[in-house]
Amino acid sequence: MMLYNALERRPLMVLLFWISAYSFSCSGTDNGRKATLEKVVPHSVERASVPTAVVQERKVASAAEIMARRQVPVLCYHHIRDPKPGQSETFKSYSVSPSQFAEQMKALHDSGYQTILPDQLYNYLAFGDPLPEKPVMLTFDDTDAEQYSIGAKEMDKYGFKGVFFIMTISINRPRYMTKDELKELSKNGHAIESHTWDHKNVRKYGPEDFENQLMKPKKTIEEITGRSAAYFAYPYGIWDENAIELLMKADFRLSFILSTKRDSANPLYTVRRMIVPGQWSTKGMMQAMKKTFELTDK
Repeated sequence: MMLYNALERRPLMVLLFWISAYSFSCSGTDNGRKATLEKVVPHSVERASVPTAVVQERKVASAAEIMARRQVPVLCYHHIRDPKPGQSETFKSYSVSPSQFAEQMKALHDSGYQTILPDQLYNYLAFGDPLPEKPVMLTFDDTDAEQYSIGAKEMDKYGFKGVFFIMTISINRPRYMTKDELKELSKNGHAIESHTWDHKNVRKYGPEDFENQLMKPKKTIEEITGRSAAYFAYPYGIWDENAIELLMKADFRLSFILSTKRDSANPLYTVRRMIVPGQWSTKGMMQAMKKTFELTDK
């Protein structure tokens, strides 16, 4: 039976001819063009499963254009635990109680916020793709077990999806998430991304750390989820130009700092996040989010 291309209604041989011609014409692309063109393949799909015909090239916006785009609020959570007597203020700054987290998720939902994932944020920043009217990204650092047992379960109530930046050294250890839990989170639509192997400060990287802290964790995550891991959170939010070069070399598309100033030359590699501390009320968190990311109510 004759096979036909769905768009042209022509024989398959004609389609193959055009694909071959396109591939040949792209083979001579110069390095300058490669620097501004991005092959757009959804990172939520294994690259090997994407047909050649759906791979497209779009021009990535300039750094100035990206800096001019409206900021998207990106919240950062660590521990979701009730504080114990005598715990330090520093610990509380990286923790929220389960009740606080539940209240904050409800407040975001009731205020009309919709969660987005890194692919959406990248396509918005790089290409100007549309986002929901009130987007927010929920991120979680360090692989803590309660992010799965409490955080994900609470987000499920509102159809929220999160981004889990994991240290691969911690997988399957006590108080941390297991490989099966990470796999389940990914299967349920959450993003599992890299936070290095053991939380080493990127400014202290030696020659071996490109492989140990970037490439091996990336590969581990991809083996667990079956999906590309293209996003990175800097330990402590600390970055430098050398780290950005290494992340580009490792094929990361976005990397996340904390609430410090973005690098105007590399805004895709200095995306801002805001830690939510346990000392804040829900109202205080919502106000801080709007101020930090310069949001205006609609």
